[in-house]
Amino acid sequence: MVILMSIYIKNKKWKGHLKTYMSMDNFPVIKGYDFEEPFDFNKLVESYQNMGFQGSNLGTAFKILSNMLEEKKHGKLKIWMSFTGNMISSGNREILTYLVKNKLIDGIITTAASLEEDIIKCIKPFHLGTFDIPGKFLLDESIGRIGNILAPMDRYLYFERFFNDFFKKLLKEFEGIPCTYEVVSEMGKFVGNHKLTKKNCEQSFVYWAAKNNIPVFCPGITDGAMGDLTTFFKRRNPEFAIDVTKDNFTHTTMLQTTNKAGCIVLGGGIAKHFLLNSAIFREGFEYSIYITTANEFDGSDSGGNQEEAISWAKIKSNAQRVKVVADATLIFPLLIAGTIGKLKTFK
Repeated sequence: MVILMSIYIKNKKWKGHLKTYMSMDNFPVIKGYDFEEPFDFNKLVESYQNMGFQGSNLGTAFKILSNMLEEKKHGKLKIWMSFTGNMISSGNREILTYLVKNKLIDGIITTAASLEEDIIKCIKPFHLGTFDIPGKFLLDESIGRIGNILAPMDRYLYFERFFNDFFKKLLKEFEGIPCTYEVVSEMGKFVGNHKLTKKNCEQSFVYWAAKNNIPVFCPGITDGAMGDLTTFFKRRNPEFAIDVTKDNFTHTTMLQTTNKAGCIVLGGGIAKHFLLNSAIFREGFEYSIYITTANEFDGSDSGGNQEEAISWAKIKSNAQRVKVVADATLIFPLLIAGTIGKLKTFK
């Protein structure tokens, strides 16, 4: 349907002519939540779809995740996640642990920082600071800063004790050369038994991943404090090794043998790329949710949008997909809260 409007145009060539315009009658109306009504969280969630800007993208993410969970509930879909270490530095750790504990995801790709900080937080917590504390002051006080999160250096001394004990056990008892998902699985079991971590082991996503047989891959396992400790350990034990090529083979095989698959990507980096690159072997994901602050204009994979991923067959062209450009500590808790009713049905 079209409507005709007579408009005044200064250009004499068009003056007095009728111009044809496309009707907007069938398009969604931009409208926010009405707080004059009794508060209803479910209606608030629904209202995001008509918010505009990134609010509407979040509204789409609510809908896509709900569809993903519904398919998973009926055994038709496997959900994979990738996230960066800062998600575990932050309070998103507790939300991710909830998902793993309740078997709401089927596999994880993450970074070395996620693993080490998950272990550390079983021993001692991180604390809230500010983004602008002078670096020299923190250095003099032996405190590391992750954004506005403070990580006292003594945490890493405890972490070193845990890991030296873990590596010794792994080297002694594991047959062959483990890949990273095997290392993380053994690590999760060790969290439940080690004197430093067993008291708070149920706070750990690594612990629950091992308990629920959810594979956790870490393609950058030699980064960060973990990388430092593997270096020191290998100097003392030259035979120690981790087979990263087995990770690729195993992960691509898992995705190839999955009927339908969806992904939730928090942030970017190596975790995102490893997950999406493996999806090429199955010609892409059927569902995809990105939450990131990175943009696509510098050509980095971290900021790459889903149209770019489609060009590489990482996401199917007809996939349900959305990219929410926002800090995941703002959006991810809302996304999970907005679908919590469906999540509870899995218990």
